Amino acid sequence: MQLSQTWIWQNPEWPEFRWDAARLSLALSRARLAQGKVLGSLRMLDADLTSEAIAAVLVEDGVTTSAIEGERLELDAVRSSVARHLGLATAGLPAPPQAVDGLIEVLLDATRQHDLPLAADRLLGWQAALFPTGYSGFHPIQAGSWRGDEPMRVISGRIGREKVHFEAPPRERLDHEVERFLAWFNAAHPDVDGLIRAGLAHVWFVTLHPFEDGNGRVARAITDMALSQDENQSMRAFSLSAQILREREAYYNVLEQTQRNDLDVTDWLSWFLQQVEAAATMAEETIGLTLGKARFWLRHQGNDLSDRQRKVLNRLLDAGSTGFEGDLNTRKYMGMTKTSRATAYRELADLVDKGCLRPTGKGGRSSSYELLWDG
Repeated sequence: MQLSQTWIWQNPEWPEFRWDAARLSLALSRARLAQGKVLGSLRMLDADLTSEAIAAVLVEDGVTTSAIEGERLELDAVRSSVARHLGLATAGLPAPPQAVDGLIEVLLDATRQHDLPLAADRLLGWQAALFPTGYSGFHPIQAGSWRGDEPMRVISGRIGREKVHFEAPPRERLDHEVERFLAWFNAAHPDVDGLIRAGLAHVWFVTLHPFEDGNGRVARAITDMALSQDENQSMRAFSLSAQILREREAYYNVLEQTQRNDLDVTDWLSWFLQQVEAAATMAEETIGLTLGKARFWLRHQGNDLSDRQRKVLNRLLDAGSTGFEGDLNTRKYMGMTKTSRATAYRELADLVDKGCLRPTGKGGRSSSYELLWDG
């Protein structure tokens, strides 16, 4: 397949990226403001609530960075792995699969150890942790090593009418390209804003595409590492992966346009900064939810509740003030707690009597309930 266009890495001046600082100034200031707000909100929490908020961000990060690549992880498995790694309670949660544990270990290593150099063996270890069985789905892959000699291309369309969305540098250039990227990442760049640096690191690593699989997840871990270095924080206060998933189509479109461009990455950086702003703004809601949950349980600490009732209330609390789709009813309570209709009806009525729930007035004969946040 012959390629007619020039890819960004084929430019003679690669990788001397350029950007228009004036065009980025507003997006950068907005991202910095949102980032400062969420970090300030986090400092208002006590140690236990901070751990809970950080755990929520890490769970979201693990689920969404995989979902961007089309892999759906079980939420409770990710919660279990996060709780185990952070020393939180794991009662009622399943043992996580090895691949889920590997993903959480990668995300934690990138942030907890953000002050350590990023080396080739560290990258190889991250990618191997994502594929502990040596398989991606049903397909065997090279885990813990760079990709092979076959061209690395992203292609769509029928045979004979394929469209090449992206092609990475050839294998014979890869070792040199990785060394050059790592040297840049580990060097000081006092004249480059930390958020700009994170955006550059992301697009640069994605361009190299050094692995047979897992490139996107490793790129986002590197981005989290760069953001942690910028904030000097060992844990993420907001999930950029969750925001990228919400804008998944735009993410791939802007990356493809950047790959077909010259070395001017202003459009990519503008989009990236907007996602940082949006992710940080959303994180304020997560912190607010954490505070709301704490206040709820403080208010009801004297209530004698069964484990089943606590499980359902925690599910509602996790869903936030909007609740989960369709509200709570007897049938859903039975499904979540594996109990009889009579027990479900009795325990729901008890939660109403204790001021934990209130009827919504919807549902006719099948009453539905919502969380009573404010008592």
